[in-house]
Amino acid sequence: MSVRIRLMRLGRKKNPQYRIVAVDSRRKRDGAYLELVGRYHPRLRPAKIEIFENKALRWLQKGALPSDTVRNLFSQAGIMLKFDLLKRNKSAEEIAEETSRWQAQVSDRIARKEARSKRKGKKTEEESAPAVEKQES
Repeated sequence: MSVRIRLMRLGRKKNPQYRIVAVDSRRKRDGAYLELVGRYHPRLRPAKIEIFENKALRWLQKGALPSDTVRNLFSQAGIMLKFDLLKRNKSAEEIAEETSRWQAQVSDRIARKEARSKRKGKKTEEESAPAVEKQES
């Protein structure tokens, strides 16, 4: 049985919401799944990504292959970095150091992007996005 980590579509027409699930690759897109790994809400601005890190890393270590979209989501959350460091047998301290360095780079990149958009007189995503209530699941 080959396991894939992929998206499972939920939501109404033209209002998609996705579950990130570990599933047998032969199953239907919205069929039964082995375990829920996270949620993805692309219609919110900014998009809301909720990933259960320990479950995702456990499935990746077992050999589950993420789909291209899920791989991108995991990369944005830093899970692929942690998985790579775990494969290289790095210690917990080294992993924590690398992830904190990565977080600093990401926050610096976001700050530069916001500063650039303010210089050009554009609204940031937070200013231009309509008010959306976030619900806890």
